[in-house]
Amino acid sequence: MKRRGVPTAETRGTAGTYGAEGARSEAYGAEAARAGTAGPDGRLDRIPAPRGTVPSLPTPPPPPPPPPSQGGTATYARTATYARTARTVRTLLLRTARVLPDPVTTPFTFVYCLLLLSTTYYAQHADHATVSALLHASSTDVAHLAADPLLVLIASGMWLAGGLESAYAIGFLLTLTALERRIGGWRTAGVFLAGHVGATLATEVPVAFSVLAGHLPESSLHRMDYGISFGLLACVGALAGAMPPVPRVVLLAWVGLTLLDDLLDFGDPLTNWGHPIALLIGIACWRPVRRARRARDARRAAARAATRETPTPPESTPRPAEPTPRPPESTSPELTPRRGCGVR
Repeated sequence: MKRRGVPTAETRGTAGTYGAEGARSEAYGAEAARAGTAGPDGRLDRIPAPRGTVPSLPTPPPPPPPPPSQGGTATYARTATYARTARTVRTLLLRTARVLPDPVTTPFTFVYCLLLLSTTYYAQHADHATVSALLHASSTDVAHLAADPLLVLIASGMWLAGGLESAYAIGFLLTLTALERRIGGWRTAGVFLAGHVGATLATEVPVAFSVLAGHLPESSLHRMDYGISFGLLACVGALAGAMPPVPRVVLLAWVGLTLLDDLLDFGDPLTNWGHPIALLIGIACWRPVRRARRARDARRAAARAATRETPTPPESTPRPAEPTPRPPESTSPELTPRRGCGVR
């Protein structure tokens, strides 16, 4: 019978064993701590920390970014320079495209330019006698106007006096393109036709009366007159009305001084007087030109606003899935008692 609290031989051996092992473990931990193999909290590496405690270690600072190299900086600078140059070139190309005609936005000027290019090329490379005969047949002199006015008025506007190197070619390209972009193709054609026909009649009709009165010889009835200068100057005058005040004054002053110099030169009086008449015809078109430009700008603004404010279609909401119909419950056929069988 064992007594409570009195150690027996078995318990004394077990306690002694555990006591010796604990002493040896403590001695090894102290020796490892002195040798530097213990953890930061004094425990050995292989002995886990007590549950619920986590040692807090300081977070190392992030490494500094590497300094930029000279090669990378130079490459970035070259790329930025190339991008700026590309944007500048693109802007210049877009502005140049706005100055030149195209078949979509300026169809009248584009087709007329092709026509003048073809006739000018033919006049420069065809037989001289043939070209001279065609030019005489297209002249808007008094004799041709009296015989077939419609044909010669149209034919005289198909030739470019002076060739492609003349100032009329460059002025035609720039002026009619700018005017058509502001008021449209049909109105530009109307202004050109009004200046071409009006200035021609204003210069040739007085010649006819002067010949009838005996003030001019009969050779004045066959004076060579062809080209696009009258229609071009009418378009210049109309374009001035669609421009802001300062560019308008500069344009009219420059063109007026040029025409005055031609009048004082007295080289071709009829043509030189027809140019300011055509310019005045274009100036007389300012009111319809401005009205047409305002209407065109309003339509463009409305189209842009409609494009910008177009509502996006609402997303289609999925329809709720219809409940699957339950199959009808199978009804067992009614049991009928067989003949000869009794039913309880």
